[in-house]
Amino acid sequence: MEPPLVLPNHRDLSPHLSRFLDDHFSSHQDLSTAFDLETQLSENYADLNSGLAGLQKNLTKLVVSWISRSFTAKSALHRLSLNVHNLGLYTSQYGIGSKKMRRFLGEELPQLAKEVRRIETVRNYAETTLELEALVGDLEDAVFCIMNRHAGSMFSVNLSYPSNSVDSGAKQERLLQAVKAMNDIEDVLINVTESQPQWHHLPKSVDTRVDKVLAVLRPQVLAEHRALLASLGWPPKLLTSNIDIGQISELQNPLLLMQGDKRKSYSQSFLTLCALQHLQTRREDRKLNLLVQKEYKIGLWAIDEMVSPIASQTEYHFLKWVDQPEFIFALVYRITSDLVLGVDLVLQPLIDRARLVSYSAKEAWVFAMVRMLAGFLAKRVFSVLAERYKEKHLKSEVISSWLHLIDLIVTFDKRMQSLLNSEPESFEGFSKGISVLSVSCDRPDWIDIWAKMELKDAWKKLKVELKDERAWLANIKHGVEFHVDGELDQFLLSTREDHKAPLIAESAIKIAWEMIERCQTLQTVSLRIQFIRSTAASFFWYFFNVLLLRCKRPEFPSDYPDDDALVRICGSINAARYIESKLQEWSDDVNLLEMRIAENGSNIHMKDDVSHNTVFFSEEIKALAELQTNWLMEILTDLLRQFEILSWEYVQNREYFEQVQEDLSPVSVSATMDLAVSTNVVEALDALRSELQVIEMSLNAKDFLDLWRSVADGLDHFILGSILASDINFSDEGVNQFGTDMQALFLVFQPFCVRPEAFFPCIRDSLKLLKLDKEEAKLLQVDLSGDKTRIKSEHFCRVSHLSFDQVEKILRMRKFEI
Repeated sequence: MEPPLVLPNHRDLSPHLSRFLDDHFSSHQDLSTAFDLETQLSENYADLNSGLAGLQKNLTKLVVSWISRSFTAKSALHRLSLNVHNLGLYTSQYGIGSKKMRRFLGEELPQLAKEVRRIETVRNYAETTLELEALVGDLEDAVFCIMNRHAGSMFSVNLSYPSNSVDSGAKQERLLQAVKAMNDIEDVLINVTESQPQWHHLPKSVDTRVDKVLAVLRPQVLAEHRALLASLGWPPKLLTSNIDIGQISELQNPLLLMQGDKRKSYSQSFLTLCALQHLQTRREDRKLNLLVQKEYKIGLWAIDEMVSPIASQTEYHFLKWVDQPEFIFALVYRITSDLVLGVDLVLQPLIDRARLVSYSAKEAWVFAMVRMLAGFLAKRVFSVLAERYKEKHLKSEVISSWLHLIDLIVTFDKRMQSLLNSEPESFEGFSKGISVLSVSCDRPDWIDIWAKMELKDAWKKLKVELKDERAWLANIKHGVEFHVDGELDQFLLSTREDHKAPLIAESAIKIAWEMIERCQTLQTVSLRIQFIRSTAASFFWYFFNVLLLRCKRPEFPSDYPDDDALVRICGSINAARYIESKLQEWSDDVNLLEMRIAENGSNIHMKDDVSHNTVFFSEEIKALAELQTNWLMEILTDLLRQFEILSWEYVQNREYFEQVQEDLSPVSVSATMDLAVSTNVVEALDALRSELQVIEMSLNAKDFLDLWRSVADGLDHFILGSILASDINFSDEGVNQFGTDMQALFLVFQPFCVRPEAFFPCIRDSLKLLKLDKEEAKLLQVDLSGDKTRIKSEHFCRVSHLSFDQVEKILRMRKFEI
């Protein structure tokens, strides 16, 4: 074995030079490289001399420029001194109000102030330039010293050579000097950007030189950090045999095994990367004019370097499990959960030392692992499925695989976020973006494909339920009486049962909400809006068409609504109102509110309907409201038309009211009421009562309240109009008969309110007029024939819903017996 080469000990050599010779000439074979080493040293020496000459030349230019500007400034200051002196002479000789003094104050003094400001600006520019030149020079000098040291890692630890620890410490000190210089440069540039934005060429020139330094420094620091990680045994080894059979053993975290100098070296390297990343963030903020400094919620470079070798190690297994993606998600989750505690214990204190106050080691670790998985799925899975989706014969298989993958992603995202439950505000901040769905951020075409699949699958689920007629049942008790005790609770609809909505409405809501929830982890608001508009919103429009078709079935007769048709229409109205209430409820969700505001942008003005603009499903709600209104009007119209047809003979037969109707056989309404109702109106009243009972049992309480009141109002005006148009001469018996018939009409609405006659004001006022005695009627007619603005008749004051003409006509229709 050849003995090591022993160099003579020269006391004149410095310790650094001695170590240099020992490192390069450790054996006799190394002597053959002496010529190459000499050549390299000569080249380095020439480069240093060239750089030094350039710095001297640049410094000379700056000094000359400064001297020139100093002479100009000195001359301007001298002129200023003379002018100020002259100002004193002018003031004492000519006075403040003299012509020369006014000229000086009005013309020469503003010019003087302008010159002073210009001189001050030049001085500030020169001082700032010199300061930046010095800082950039210090930076370049520190980085040059770092990069020209021997090829060993600046953070390496070799216990065989104690001097390496000293050398590593010196390099670390130089590196910290470089980072400090860059931060000092950034402080100056931020101040320039804020106070002197017109000096845009100065920051550009400085950024160019700093970018060159970072282009050399950052790759070197990253490379040495990777080497240091590898020396620590990172990443931990996976047990291949267990993984192949779907079992994953617990991993040992090398970070927890670091001790002594290794732990110190890793800590230094980690802090250096954090410092460089913080600096890079500040520079990007300043270039984007974000003068208020923020901590961006992005990954940490140091943790990204930990995940990178894990990605290389696991890709082999991932490729085997492309058709069994559940194994891929299980492996990533197991690695993340096994190592997360060690990452948090070791790295969070270092992050705190780096003063990255808004960063969490645990979040950064989970985010990096999720991003690693997302990158693999985008490259190896989704891209392949997207291409296969274009083939018609493969669409069905692709849809199944894609939706199954989405299901796994949603479950996986929830499990990963569960690892962060202990993090304060984790779901409101960074972790909201922790999702494998981030693969779609740069591929909106994938969002379109996914949305089409979701919509098609949702419609398929709904059609299966629509085939079952029981889906239209509301599961409510029939025959429940309408409460008339004045309580309002019955009109406060909250649940599906309160709305009397069919089961299919609940299914539609559930399907739509599931689609909305599946996209909530998409990172951008625009993508979430795009997805929801293409899925849930489109799905609701499909369902609206189902409700409309159910209302428009041909079995619904044109004149007489049958019970089955009424039940179907009421079911559609109830479903529409229930879905409308749910959409209004969803509008209070923070995520949907954020999307609506983002969708509207700056188009929302104070004069606009803010409540409408802040509802995400505003168009869908509007369509639902129109469906309810239109079909309630259809029911109302048919009920009134039916009553008009059935009561036509009643309102046209004048003999009922002009003479005693002894020849007509009265019909008793019930066994408990001694009321004789005209035969020709009984059928109309019975049909109206029957239909209202069916509607009451089938329609939600709120809409039914509006409906029966509208029916009462319609009948009130119809009967009044029929009386006025018939020219009947009411006899005493006719008035009594008309009153009896109207009481029967009021009784139809008795189950819905305490005083139904209050909803027939025209009929009630007509009966008051018809029941006046002869003298009272004549007195009122005399009053009406005069000045109508001065009528004070007691009887007229009690008639408030009829016009003067209507009152006069009804009074003329009254026939008094002699």
